[in-house]
Amino acid sequence: MRSDDVRSLLQTAVPTAAAGAIAAVISALVVGGKGAVGAVVATVVVILFMGIGFVVLQRTAKSLPHLFQAMGLMLYATQILLLFVFLAVFKNTTLFHPRAFAITLVATTLVWIGAQTRAHMKAKILYVEPDSTKGEKPENPGSKS
Repeated sequence: MRSDDVRSLLQTAVPTAAAGAIAAVISALVVGGKGAVGAVVATVVVILFMGIGFVVLQRTAKSLPHLFQAMGLMLYATQILLLFVFLAVFKNTTLFHPRAFAITLVATTLVWIGAQTRAHMKAKILYVEPDSTKGEKPENPGSKS
């Protein structure tokens, strides 16, 4: 990964982890230990799902730039679908409080999206690769000097 990709990923994951920590404290105060566990699990799930999606999208942008937009739309739809599947599978679990889990899942997903938008807006991304041979005249193989 390029250094600006890592920076963007950190600028996205750190606020999400902070929001998850706040949600864990609130869930622990409101629901108890199972609420805190649910909030921590939800935070880890969001960071894993969205982080893997971010890496896949960056690799797609490098190798297949013409598919970047379609891949992004498909990736976000797949992530949301997988989050709903995860919610459905753990709907009646006794490992953690499902409501604290679901609320934290939605909240940290929104924080991730907001932080990713902010990181992208602040990034100084070159839209055109600068030409390293600018200023030099191209050689004409047919001419003799």
